[in-house]
Amino acid sequence: MDTHTTPGLTIDGEATTAVPLRHIWNECVGAGRANEALRADWQAHFREAVTRLGARFVRFHGLFHDDMFVYRANDGGGFGPPVPLDTPVHTFSYVDKVFDFILETGARPFVELGFMPRELATETETLFWWKAHCSPPTDMARWVELVTATVTHWIDRYGLDEVRQWRFEVWNEPNLVPHFWTGTRTQYFELYEATALAIKEIDRELKVGGPSTSVFVPDDRYQGEWEDRSVEHATAEAEDVDALDWRPVWIQELVDWCAARDVPIDFLSTHLYPTDVAFGANGQMRHIRRHVDATHDDLVALRKLIAGSPFPDAELHITEWSSSPSSRDSIHDTLFAATYITRAYLRSAALADSISYWTFTDVFEEGGAGIGPFHGGFGMVNEQGLHKPTFHAFEMLSRLGDTILAALPYGAITQHSATHEVSAVFFNYPDDMGRQGVGSELTYAATRGLAQRGPARRVRHTVAGLTPGAVFAVEQIDWDHGNVAEAWHRMGEPLNLTPAQAAELRESADGLRRTSLTVSGDGVLDVDLELPAWAVLSITPARG
Repeated sequence: MDTHTTPGLTIDGEATTAVPLRHIWNECVGAGRANEALRADWQAHFREAVTRLGARFVRFHGLFHDDMFVYRANDGGGFGPPVPLDTPVHTFSYVDKVFDFILETGARPFVELGFMPRELATETETLFWWKAHCSPPTDMARWVELVTATVTHWIDRYGLDEVRQWRFEVWNEPNLVPHFWTGTRTQYFELYEATALAIKEIDRELKVGGPSTSVFVPDDRYQGEWEDRSVEHATAEAEDVDALDWRPVWIQELVDWCAARDVPIDFLSTHLYPTDVAFGANGQMRHIRRHVDATHDDLVALRKLIAGSPFPDAELHITEWSSSPSSRDSIHDTLFAATYITRAYLRSAALADSISYWTFTDVFEEGGAGIGPFHGGFGMVNEQGLHKPTFHAFEMLSRLGDTILAALPYGAITQHSATHEVSAVFFNYPDDMGRQGVGSELTYAATRGLAQRGPARRVRHTVAGLTPGAVFAVEQIDWDHGNVAEAWHRMGEPLNLTPAQAAELRESADGLRRTSLTVSGDGVLDVDLELPAWAVLSITPARG
Protein backbone atom coordinates (compact mmCIF):
# COMPACT_ATOMS: atom_id res chain seq x y z
CA MET A 1 0.00 0.00 0.00
CA ASP A 2 1.36 3.41 -0.99
CA THR A 3 2.07 5.78 1.88
CA HIS A 4 3.67 9.17 2.17
CA THR A 5 4.41 11.62 4.95
CA THR A 6 2.69 14.98 5.24
CA PRO A 7 5.34 17.61 5.99
CA GLY A 8 4.50 20.10 8.71
CA LEU A 9 1.33 18.31 9.84
CA THR A 10 1.32 16.48 13.16
CA ILE A 11 -1.37 14.70 15.16
CA ASP A 12 -0.95 14.50 18.91
CA GLY A 13 2.63 15.62 18.48
CA GLU A 14 3.57 12.87 16.03
CA ALA A 15 4.41 13.21 12.34
CA THR A 16 1.71 11.72 10.13
CA THR A 17 1.87 9.09 7.42
CA ALA A 18 -0.85 9.27 4.79
CA VAL A 19 -2.41 5.96 3.71
CA PRO A 20 -4.86 5.89 0.74
CA LEU A 21 -8.53 5.78 1.72
CA ARG A 22 -10.97 4.31 -0.80
CA HIS A 23 -14.51 5.64 -0.45
CA ILE A 24 -16.11 2.22 -0.76
CA TRP A 25 -19.33 3.52 0.85
CA ASN A 26 -20.40 5.73 -2.06
CA GLU A 27 -18.83 3.89 -4.98
CA CYS A 28 -22.19 2.18 -5.51
CA VAL A 29 -25.63 2.24 -3.89
CA GLY A 30 -28.48 -0.21 -4.28
CA ALA A 31 -32.12 0.18 -5.29
CA GLY A 32 -35.12 -2.09 -5.72
CA ARG A 33 -35.99 -2.62 -9.37
CA ALA A 34 -35.57 -0.78 -12.63
CA ASN A 35 -39.22 0.25 -12.99
CA GLU A 36 -39.15 2.14 -9.67
CA ALA A 37 -36.49 4.40 -11.21
CA LEU A 38 -39.18 5.86 -13.47
CA ARG A 39 -40.83 7.46 -10.43
CA ALA A 40 -40.28 11.13 -9.63
CA ASP A 41 -39.64 10.48 -5.91
CA TRP A 42 -37.05 7.77 -6.68
CA GLN A 43 -35.28 10.15 -9.02
CA ALA A 44 -35.33 12.99 -6.48
CA HIS A 45 -33.86 10.72 -3.81
CA PHE A 46 -31.19 9.42 -6.17
CA ARG A 47 -30.18 12.88 -7.35
CA GLU A 48 -29.66 13.80 -3.70
CA ALA A 49 -27.62 10.62 -3.15
CA VAL A 50 -25.33 11.76 -5.96
CA THR A 51 -25.05 15.44 -5.04
CA ARG A 52 -24.83 15.07 -1.25
CA LEU A 53 -23.53 11.56 -0.68
CA GLY A 54 -21.28 11.29 -3.72
CA ALA A 55 -22.89 8.11 -5.12
CA ARG A 56 -21.06 7.05 -8.30
CA PHE A 57 -22.97 3.92 -9.40
CA VAL A 58 -26.41 2.44 -8.75
CA ARG A 59 -27.51 -1.20 -9.02
CA PHE A 60 -31.04 -2.61 -9.16
CA HIS A 61 -33.02 -5.72 -10.14
CA GLY A 62 -35.49 -6.27 -12.94
CA LEU A 63 -33.79 -4.75 -15.97
CA PHE A 64 -35.43 -7.37 -18.21
CA HIS A 65 -38.64 -7.77 -16.22
CA ASP A 66 -41.95 -7.51 -18.08
CA ASP A 67 -42.65 -4.00 -16.76
CA MET A 68 -39.62 -2.64 -18.64
CA PHE A 69 -40.92 -4.09 -21.95
CA VAL A 70 -37.52 -4.96 -23.41
CA TYR A 71 -38.08 -8.46 -24.79
CA ARG A 72 -41.15 -8.41 -27.07
CA ALA A 73 -42.42 -11.70 -28.49
CA ASN A 74 -45.92 -10.30 -29.20
CA ASP A 75 -47.58 -6.95 -29.85
CA GLY A 76 -49.15 -6.69 -26.37
CA GLY A 77 -52.76 -7.09 -27.50
CA GLY A 78 -54.53 -4.53 -25.34
CA PHE A 79 -58.22 -5.54 -25.12
CA GLY A 80 -57.72 -8.35 -27.59
CA PRO A 81 -55.38 -11.33 -27.52
CA PRO A 82 -51.73 -10.55 -28.23
CA VAL A 83 -50.49 -11.29 -31.71
CA PRO A 84 -47.21 -13.24 -31.75
CA LEU A 85 -44.36 -11.62 -33.66
CA ASP A 86 -42.50 -13.62 -36.28
CA THR A 87 -39.22 -12.80 -34.52
CA PRO A 88 -38.80 -11.30 -31.03
CA VAL A 89 -37.73 -7.66 -30.96
CA HIS A 90 -36.02 -5.59 -28.28
CA THR A 91 -37.36 -2.18 -27.27
CA PHE A 92 -35.52 0.13 -24.90
CA SER A 93 -37.73 3.18 -24.36
CA TYR A 94 -38.26 2.56 -20.63
CA VAL A 95 -34.66 1.48 -20.08
CA ASP A 96 -33.44 4.57 -21.92
CA LYS A 97 -35.43 6.84 -19.61
CA VAL A 98 -33.81 5.26 -16.56
CA PHE A 99 -30.26 5.15 -17.89
CA ASP A 100 -30.46 8.64 -19.39
CA PHE A 101 -31.46 9.96 -15.98
CA ILE A 102 -28.72 8.11 -14.09
CA LEU A 103 -26.04 9.41 -16.44
CA GLU A 104 -27.48 12.93 -16.38
CA THR A 105 -26.95 13.04 -12.60
CA GLY A 106 -23.26 12.25 -13.09
CA ALA A 107 -23.53 8.67 -11.86
CA ARG A 108 -23.39 5.38 -13.76
CA PRO A 109 -25.28 2.08 -13.77
CA PHE A 110 -23.82 -1.03 -12.16
CA VAL A 111 -25.76 -3.33 -14.44
CA GLU A 112 -27.40 -6.41 -12.99
CA LEU A 113 -28.46 -8.60 -15.91
CA GLY A 114 -31.84 -10.09 -14.96
CA PHE A 115 -34.48 -11.22 -14.47
CA MET A 116 -35.89 -13.45 -17.21
CA PRO A 117 -38.59 -12.03 -19.50
CA ARG A 118 -41.82 -14.03 -19.30
CA GLU A 119 -41.53 -15.28 -22.88
CA LEU A 120 -38.05 -16.70 -22.15
CA ALA A 121 -38.67 -18.08 -18.65
CA THR A 122 -38.91 -21.80 -17.88
CA GLU A 123 -40.90 -20.85 -14.77
CA THR A 124 -42.91 -17.66 -14.29
CA GLU A 125 -44.13 -15.48 -11.42
CA THR A 126 -41.66 -16.94 -8.96
CA LEU A 127 -40.92 -13.99 -6.65
CA PHE A 128 -42.31 -10.78 -5.13
CA TRP A 129 -45.70 -9.18 -5.61
CA TRP A 130 -44.53 -7.92 -9.00
CA LYS A 131 -43.97 -11.53 -10.12
CA ALA A 132 -40.33 -11.67 -11.12
CA HIS A 133 -39.40 -14.63 -13.32
CA CYS A 134 -36.24 -16.02 -11.74
CA SER A 135 -35.54 -19.03 -13.90
CA PRO A 136 -33.13 -20.28 -16.54
CA PRO A 137 -34.08 -19.39 -20.12
CA THR A 138 -36.04 -21.69 -22.37
CA ASP A 139 -33.51 -20.87 -25.09
CA MET A 140 -29.96 -19.81 -24.16
CA ALA A 141 -29.39 -18.44 -27.66
CA ARG A 142 -32.36 -16.08 -27.23
CA TRP A 143 -30.93 -14.93 -23.89
CA VAL A 144 -27.57 -14.24 -25.50
CA GLU A 145 -29.31 -12.29 -28.27
CA LEU A 146 -31.10 -10.21 -25.61
CA VAL A 147 -27.90 -9.41 -23.72
CA THR A 148 -26.01 -8.66 -26.93
CA ALA A 149 -28.74 -6.38 -28.28
CA THR A 150 -28.97 -4.52 -24.98
CA VAL A 151 -25.25 -3.89 -24.51
CA THR A 152 -24.85 -2.96 -28.17
CA HIS A 153 -27.73 -0.50 -27.82
CA TRP A 154 -25.99 1.16 -24.87
CA ILE A 155 -22.73 1.46 -26.79
CA ASP A 156 -24.57 3.03 -29.73
CA ARG A 157 -26.42 5.43 -27.41
CA TYR A 158 -23.72 6.39 -24.89
CA GLY A 159 -20.44 5.48 -26.60
CA LEU A 160 -17.98 2.67 -26.02
CA ASP A 161 -15.70 4.71 -23.74
CA GLU A 162 -18.62 5.32 -21.39
CA VAL A 163 -19.92 1.74 -21.31
CA ARG A 164 -16.41 0.39 -20.67
CA GLN A 165 -16.61 2.10 -17.28
CA TRP A 166 -19.71 0.16 -16.24
CA ARG A 167 -19.83 -3.26 -14.57
CA PHE A 168 -22.02 -6.12 -15.83
CA GLU A 169 -23.13 -8.52 -13.11
CA VAL A 170 -24.80 -11.75 -14.15
CA TRP A 171 -28.03 -12.29 -12.16
CA ASN A 172 -28.77 -11.85 -8.46
CA GLU A 173 -28.46 -14.38 -5.62
CA PRO A 174 -28.80 -17.53 -7.75
CA ASN A 175 -28.02 -19.71 -4.72
CA LEU A 176 -31.42 -18.81 -3.24
CA VAL A 177 -33.47 -21.55 -4.90
CA PRO A 178 -36.38 -21.36 -5.68
CA HIS A 179 -36.58 -17.65 -4.93
CA PHE A 180 -34.03 -15.78 -7.06
CA TRP A 181 -33.21 -18.82 -9.21
CA THR A 182 -35.16 -21.96 -9.97
CA GLY A 183 -32.32 -23.85 -11.64
CA THR A 184 -29.23 -25.66 -10.42
CA ARG A 185 -25.79 -24.30 -9.66
CA THR A 186 -24.51 -25.72 -12.95
CA GLN A 187 -27.31 -24.02 -14.84
CA TYR A 188 -26.30 -20.70 -13.28
CA PHE A 189 -22.66 -21.25 -14.23
CA GLU A 190 -23.80 -22.03 -17.78
CA LEU A 191 -25.79 -18.78 -17.81
CA TYR A 192 -22.75 -16.90 -16.50
CA GLU A 193 -20.48 -18.45 -19.15
CA ALA A 194 -22.83 -17.69 -22.04
CA THR A 195 -23.39 -14.13 -20.82
CA ALA A 196 -19.73 -13.34 -20.12
CA LEU A 197 -18.61 -14.66 -23.49
CA ALA A 198 -21.33 -12.67 -25.26
CA ILE A 199 -20.26 -9.44 -23.55
CA LYS A 200 -16.59 -9.99 -24.33
CA GLU A 201 -17.50 -10.77 -27.94
CA ILE A 202 -18.85 -7.22 -28.16
CA ASP A 203 -15.72 -5.67 -26.62
CA ARG A 204 -12.92 -7.31 -24.64
CA GLU A 205 -12.62 -4.32 -22.30
CA LEU A 206 -16.20 -4.52 -21.01
CA LYS A 207 -16.16 -5.75 -17.40
CA VAL A 208 -18.27 -8.74 -16.37
CA GLY A 209 -18.55 -10.68 -13.12
CA GLY A 210 -20.61 -12.63 -10.59
CA PRO A 211 -21.89 -14.79 -8.97
CA SER A 212 -23.77 -12.23 -6.83
CA THR A 213 -24.52 -14.88 -4.21
CA SER A 214 -26.17 -14.25 -0.88
CA VAL A 215 -24.22 -14.23 2.41
CA PHE A 216 -21.51 -16.42 3.93
CA VAL A 217 -22.58 -19.70 5.52
CA PRO A 218 -20.85 -21.94 8.11
CA ASP A 219 -21.93 -25.28 6.64
CA ASP A 220 -22.16 -27.18 3.34
CA ARG A 221 -25.74 -26.29 2.42
CA TYR A 222 -24.67 -24.94 -0.99
CA GLN A 223 -22.03 -27.54 -1.87
CA GLY A 224 -24.39 -29.38 -4.18
CA GLU A 225 -26.57 -28.26 -7.05
CA TRP A 226 -29.08 -26.66 -4.68
CA GLU A 227 -29.53 -25.93 -0.99
CA ASP A 228 -29.45 -28.95 1.34
CA ARG A 229 -31.20 -27.94 4.55
CA SER A 230 -30.31 -31.18 6.29
CA VAL A 231 -26.73 -29.97 6.80
CA GLU A 232 -27.94 -26.77 8.50
CA HIS A 233 -29.11 -28.51 11.67
CA ALA A 234 -25.80 -28.11 13.49
CA THR A 235 -25.72 -24.43 12.61
CA ALA A 236 -29.23 -23.95 13.98
CA GLU A 237 -28.23 -25.66 17.22
CA ALA A 238 -24.84 -23.94 17.70
CA GLU A 239 -24.46 -22.06 20.99
CA ASP A 240 -21.76 -19.75 19.60
CA VAL A 241 -22.33 -19.06 15.91
CA ASP A 242 -19.26 -16.82 15.78
CA ALA A 243 -17.07 -19.83 16.53
CA LEU A 244 -18.23 -21.47 13.29
CA ASP A 245 -16.26 -21.36 10.04
CA TRP A 246 -18.16 -18.89 7.84
CA ARG A 247 -17.42 -19.28 4.13
CA PRO A 248 -18.48 -17.61 0.84
CA VAL A 249 -21.04 -19.22 -1.45
CA TRP A 250 -20.12 -20.32 -5.00
CA ILE A 251 -17.14 -17.94 -5.21
CA GLN A 252 -14.43 -20.60 -5.39
CA GLU A 253 -16.65 -22.78 -7.52
CA LEU A 254 -17.23 -20.02 -10.09
CA VAL A 255 -13.51 -19.24 -10.15
CA ASP A 256 -12.75 -22.92 -10.82
CA TRP A 257 -15.44 -23.11 -13.53
CA CYS A 258 -14.10 -20.05 -15.33
CA ALA A 259 -10.46 -21.12 -15.05
CA ALA A 260 -11.19 -24.58 -16.46
CA ARG A 261 -13.14 -23.22 -19.44
CA ASP A 262 -11.21 -20.02 -20.15
CA VAL A 263 -14.26 -17.94 -19.26
CA PRO A 264 -13.55 -14.30 -18.34
CA ILE A 265 -14.28 -12.89 -14.90
CA ASP A 266 -13.27 -9.29 -14.19
CA PHE A 267 -14.81 -9.05 -10.76
CA LEU A 268 -16.26 -11.26 -8.08
CA SER A 269 -19.44 -10.15 -6.35
CA THR A 270 -21.39 -11.35 -3.36
CA HIS A 271 -23.68 -10.03 -0.62
CA LEU A 272 -22.53 -9.73 2.97
CA TYR A 273 -25.27 -9.43 5.55
CA PRO A 274 -24.21 -10.02 9.17
CA THR A 275 -27.32 -12.10 9.69
CA ASP A 276 -28.35 -15.51 8.44
CA VAL A 277 -30.92 -18.22 8.99
CA ALA A 278 -30.57 -21.94 9.50
CA PHE A 279 -33.18 -24.68 9.63
CA GLY A 280 -33.12 -27.12 12.53
CA ALA A 281 -33.98 -30.80 12.51
CA ASN A 282 -37.54 -29.89 13.48
CA GLY A 283 -37.86 -27.71 10.36
CA GLN A 284 -37.99 -24.49 12.34
CA MET A 285 -35.97 -21.52 11.14
CA ARG A 286 -33.47 -19.92 13.50
CA HIS A 287 -32.39 -16.33 12.97
CA ILE A 288 -28.65 -15.91 13.44
CA ARG A 289 -26.84 -12.70 14.35
CA ARG A 290 -23.12 -12.54 13.79
CA HIS A 291 -20.59 -10.36 15.59
CA VAL A 292 -19.96 -6.71 14.85
CA ASP A 293 -16.86 -7.36 12.71
CA ALA A 294 -18.34 -10.16 10.59
CA THR A 295 -18.22 -8.02 7.43
CA HIS A 296 -14.54 -7.22 7.94
CA ASP A 297 -13.67 -10.86 8.53
CA ASP A 298 -15.62 -12.00 5.46
CA LEU A 299 -13.81 -9.46 3.29
CA VAL A 300 -10.43 -10.66 4.55
CA ALA A 301 -11.39 -14.21 3.54
CA LEU A 302 -12.52 -13.06 0.09
CA ARG A 303 -9.32 -11.11 -0.52
CA LYS A 304 -7.28 -14.19 0.41
CA LEU A 305 -9.34 -16.33 -1.97
CA ILE A 306 -8.88 -13.90 -4.87
CA ALA A 307 -5.15 -13.51 -4.25
CA GLY A 308 -4.67 -17.28 -4.47
CA SER A 309 -6.90 -17.72 -7.52
CA PRO A 310 -6.14 -17.73 -11.26
CA PHE A 311 -7.74 -14.25 -11.28
CA PRO A 312 -5.64 -12.37 -8.69
CA ASP A 313 -6.42 -8.98 -10.25
CA ALA A 314 -10.19 -9.46 -10.14
CA GLU A 315 -12.08 -6.64 -8.46
CA LEU A 316 -14.21 -7.36 -5.40
CA HIS A 317 -17.65 -5.77 -5.28
CA ILE A 318 -20.09 -6.34 -2.45
CA THR A 319 -23.22 -5.49 -4.41
CA GLU A 320 -25.56 -5.61 -1.40
CA TRP A 321 -24.79 -4.87 2.22
CA SER A 322 -26.70 -3.64 5.25
CA SER A 323 -27.19 -4.51 8.89
CA SER A 324 -29.74 -7.13 7.80
CA PRO A 325 -31.39 -8.39 4.59
CA SER A 326 -34.94 -7.57 5.71
CA SER A 327 -36.93 -4.64 4.31
CA ARG A 328 -39.02 -4.78 7.48
CA ASP A 329 -36.19 -4.39 10.01
CA SER A 330 -36.74 -1.34 12.19
CA ILE A 331 -33.03 -1.11 12.99
CA HIS A 332 -32.59 0.42 9.51
CA ASP A 333 -34.51 3.53 10.64
CA THR A 334 -32.37 4.16 13.72
CA LEU A 335 -29.35 5.99 15.03
CA PHE A 336 -27.90 2.59 15.94
CA ALA A 337 -27.68 1.58 12.28
CA ALA A 338 -25.84 4.80 11.44
CA THR A 339 -23.14 4.10 14.01
CA TYR A 340 -22.86 0.47 12.98
CA ILE A 341 -22.36 1.23 9.28
CA THR A 342 -19.88 4.05 9.98
CA ARG A 343 -17.74 1.66 12.01
CA ALA A 344 -17.99 -1.15 9.46
CA TYR A 345 -17.15 1.00 6.44
CA LEU A 346 -14.10 2.57 8.05
CA ARG A 347 -12.79 -0.83 9.17
CA SER A 348 -13.34 -2.35 5.71
CA ALA A 349 -12.24 0.48 3.44
CA ALA A 350 -9.04 -1.21 2.25
CA LEU A 351 -10.65 -4.59 1.55
CA ALA A 352 -13.13 -4.05 -1.29
CA ASP A 353 -13.59 -2.04 -4.46
CA SER A 354 -17.14 -1.19 -3.42
CA ILE A 355 -19.66 -2.10 -0.74
CA SER A 356 -23.08 -1.13 -2.02
CA TYR A 357 -25.50 -0.13 0.73
CA TRP A 358 -28.86 -1.77 0.21
CA THR A 359 -30.61 0.65 -0.45
CA PHE A 360 -30.50 4.42 -0.86
CA THR A 361 -34.31 4.88 -0.68
CA ASP A 362 -37.41 3.33 0.88
CA VAL A 363 -39.06 3.54 -2.55
CA PHE A 364 -38.62 -0.21 -2.68
CA GLU A 365 -41.37 -2.70 -3.38
CA GLU A 366 -40.12 -6.27 -3.06
CA GLY A 367 -42.80 -6.84 -0.42
CA GLY A 368 -45.02 -4.05 -1.67
CA ALA A 369 -44.86 -0.52 -0.33
CA GLY A 370 -44.02 -0.20 3.33
CA ILE A 371 -46.73 0.29 5.93
CA GLY A 372 -46.19 3.70 7.48
CA PRO A 373 -43.39 6.25 7.13
CA PHE A 374 -40.91 4.24 9.21
CA HIS A 375 -41.45 0.54 8.58
CA GLY A 376 -37.87 -0.72 8.68
CA GLY A 377 -37.17 -0.10 5.01
CA PHE A 378 -33.62 -0.40 3.72
CA GLY A 379 -33.36 3.21 2.60
CA MET A 380 -31.23 6.07 3.87
CA VAL A 381 -34.32 8.17 3.25
CA ASN A 382 -37.93 7.15 3.76
CA GLU A 383 -40.66 7.33 1.12
CA GLN A 384 -41.29 11.02 1.91
CA GLY A 385 -37.58 11.77 1.49
CA LEU A 386 -37.00 12.25 5.23
CA HIS A 387 -33.33 11.72 6.05
CA LYS A 388 -32.66 8.83 8.40
CA PRO A 389 -29.52 8.86 10.59
CA THR A 390 -27.87 6.58 8.03
CA PHE A 391 -28.16 9.35 5.43
CA HIS A 392 -26.23 11.73 7.65
CA ALA A 393 -23.62 9.06 8.39
CA PHE A 394 -23.06 8.58 4.65
CA GLU A 395 -22.78 12.32 4.14
CA MET A 396 -20.19 12.55 6.91
CA LEU A 397 -18.20 9.69 5.38
CA SER A 398 -18.39 11.34 1.95
CA ARG A 399 -16.63 14.44 3.32
CA LEU A 400 -13.54 12.51 4.33
CA GLY A 401 -10.37 12.92 2.36
CA ASP A 402 -8.67 10.34 0.19
CA THR A 403 -5.85 9.66 2.64
CA ILE A 404 -5.93 8.58 6.28
CA LEU A 405 -3.66 10.45 8.67
CA ALA A 406 -4.86 8.60 11.76
CA ALA A 407 -6.91 5.39 11.79
CA LEU A 408 -8.58 5.12 15.18
CA PRO A 409 -10.80 2.52 16.86
CA TYR A 410 -13.52 5.18 16.94
CA GLY A 411 -13.00 7.01 13.65
CA ALA A 412 -10.46 8.50 11.28
CA ILE A 413 -8.63 11.77 10.66
CA THR A 414 -8.06 12.29 6.93
CA GLN A 415 -6.71 14.68 4.35
CA HIS A 416 -7.61 15.51 0.76
CA SER A 417 -4.46 14.99 -1.30
CA ALA A 418 -5.42 17.70 -3.83
CA THR A 419 -6.53 20.45 -1.44
CA HIS A 420 -4.65 19.32 1.72
CA GLU A 421 -7.83 19.98 3.71
CA VAL A 422 -8.18 17.96 6.90
CA SER A 423 -11.46 16.29 7.89
CA ALA A 424 -12.50 13.68 10.42
CA VAL A 425 -15.31 11.36 11.48
CA PHE A 426 -15.66 10.00 15.01
CA PHE A 427 -18.29 7.64 16.40
CA ASN A 428 -19.23 6.00 19.67
CA TYR A 429 -20.19 2.38 19.15
CA PRO A 430 -20.70 1.74 22.87
CA ASP A 431 -18.02 -0.27 24.65
CA ASP A 432 -20.58 -2.37 26.48
CA MET A 433 -21.81 -3.73 23.14
CA GLY A 434 -18.61 -5.76 23.08
CA ARG A 435 -18.61 -7.91 19.91
CA GLN A 436 -22.39 -7.70 19.57
CA GLY A 437 -23.91 -6.31 16.38
CA VAL A 438 -27.05 -4.18 16.32
CA GLY A 439 -29.23 -7.12 15.29
CA SER A 440 -32.70 -6.88 13.81
CA GLU A 441 -36.10 -5.89 15.23
CA LEU A 442 -39.66 -5.96 13.93
CA THR A 443 -40.82 -2.71 15.56
CA TYR A 444 -39.22 0.62 16.28
CA ALA A 445 -40.18 0.37 19.95
CA ALA A 446 -38.18 -2.86 20.20
CA THR A 447 -35.01 -1.09 19.02
CA ARG A 448 -35.06 1.53 21.76
CA GLY A 449 -33.44 -0.69 24.37
CA LEU A 450 -30.11 -0.12 22.65
CA ALA A 451 -30.29 3.53 23.73
CA GLN A 452 -29.40 2.41 27.27
CA ARG A 453 -25.99 1.18 26.17
CA GLY A 454 -22.90 3.22 26.99
CA PRO A 455 -20.76 4.84 28.20
CA ALA A 456 -20.01 8.19 26.55
CA ARG A 457 -16.62 8.51 24.83
CA ARG A 458 -14.20 11.37 25.17
CA VAL A 459 -12.34 12.19 21.96
CA ARG A 460 -9.16 14.27 22.37
CA HIS A 461 -6.67 15.07 19.62
CA THR A 462 -4.49 17.95 18.49
CA VAL A 463 -3.80 18.58 14.83
CA ALA A 464 -0.90 21.00 14.27
CA GLY A 465 0.34 22.64 11.09
CA LEU A 466 -3.00 24.15 10.04
CA THR A 467 -3.82 27.70 8.97
CA PRO A 468 -4.21 29.94 12.07
CA GLY A 469 -7.78 31.16 12.49
CA ALA A 470 -9.28 28.53 10.17
CA VAL A 471 -12.76 27.47 11.23
CA PHE A 472 -13.99 23.87 11.21
CA ALA A 473 -17.67 22.91 11.20
CA VAL A 474 -18.74 20.19 13.64
CA GLU A 475 -21.92 18.18 13.00
CA GLN A 476 -23.27 15.41 15.19
CA ILE A 477 -26.13 12.94 15.10
CA ASP A 478 -27.14 11.49 18.43
CA TRP A 479 -30.23 10.44 20.35
CA ASP A 480 -31.55 14.02 20.43
CA HIS A 481 -30.28 15.30 17.08
CA GLY A 482 -31.12 14.00 13.61
CA ASN A 483 -32.94 10.99 15.05
CA VAL A 484 -36.12 11.17 12.97
CA ALA A 485 -37.64 7.77 13.80
CA GLU A 486 -37.45 8.62 17.50
CA ALA A 487 -39.22 11.91 16.78
CA TRP A 488 -41.90 9.95 14.90
CA HIS A 489 -42.21 7.56 17.85
CA ARG A 490 -42.71 10.47 20.25
CA MET A 491 -45.33 11.82 17.85
CA GLY A 492 -47.32 8.64 18.42
CA GLU A 493 -46.11 6.76 15.30
CA PRO A 494 -48.81 8.10 12.92
CA LEU A 495 -49.39 5.74 10.02
CA ASN A 496 -50.23 8.48 7.51
CA LEU A 497 -48.42 11.79 7.93
CA THR A 498 -50.22 15.10 7.58
CA PRO A 499 -48.29 17.85 5.78
CA ALA A 500 -47.67 19.50 9.16
CA GLN A 501 -46.34 16.29 10.67
CA ALA A 502 -44.08 15.68 7.67
CA ALA A 503 -42.69 19.22 7.96
CA GLU A 504 -42.06 18.75 11.69
CA LEU A 505 -40.27 15.45 11.10
CA ARG A 506 -38.20 16.94 8.29
CA GLU A 507 -36.96 19.62 10.65
CA SER A 508 -36.13 16.98 13.24
CA ALA A 509 -34.41 14.75 10.67
CA ASP A 510 -32.05 17.54 9.65
CA GLY A 511 -31.68 19.07 13.11
CA LEU A 512 -28.13 17.91 13.73
CA ARG A 513 -26.09 19.32 16.60
CA ARG A 514 -23.91 21.96 14.93
CA THR A 515 -20.95 23.77 16.51
CA SER A 516 -17.52 24.89 15.32
CA LEU A 517 -13.84 24.76 16.23
CA THR A 518 -11.21 27.40 15.42
CA VAL A 519 -7.52 26.78 14.77
CA SER A 520 -5.34 28.63 17.28
CA GLY A 521 -2.87 31.35 16.39
CA ASP A 522 -0.04 28.84 16.34
CA GLY A 523 -1.87 26.56 13.86
CA VAL A 524 -3.24 23.94 16.25
CA LEU A 525 -6.76 22.48 16.13
CA ASP A 526 -7.61 21.25 19.61
CA VAL A 527 -10.31 18.57 19.50
CA ASP A 528 -11.79 17.78 22.92
CA LEU A 529 -15.29 16.35 22.60
CA GLU A 530 -17.55 14.00 24.51
CA LEU A 531 -19.58 11.72 22.26
CA PRO A 532 -22.75 10.26 23.74
CA ALA A 533 -23.40 6.60 23.11
CA TRP A 534 -24.21 5.95 19.43
CA ALA A 535 -23.24 9.47 18.30
CA VAL A 536 -21.51 10.04 14.95
CA LEU A 537 -19.61 13.31 14.47
CA SER A 538 -18.01 15.02 11.51
CA ILE A 539 -15.32 17.74 11.48
CA THR A 540 -14.78 19.53 8.16
CA PRO A 541 -13.50 22.94 7.01
CA ALA A 542 -16.30 25.49 7.34
CA ARG A 543 -17.74 26.81 4.08
CA GLY A 544 -18.95 30.34 3.45
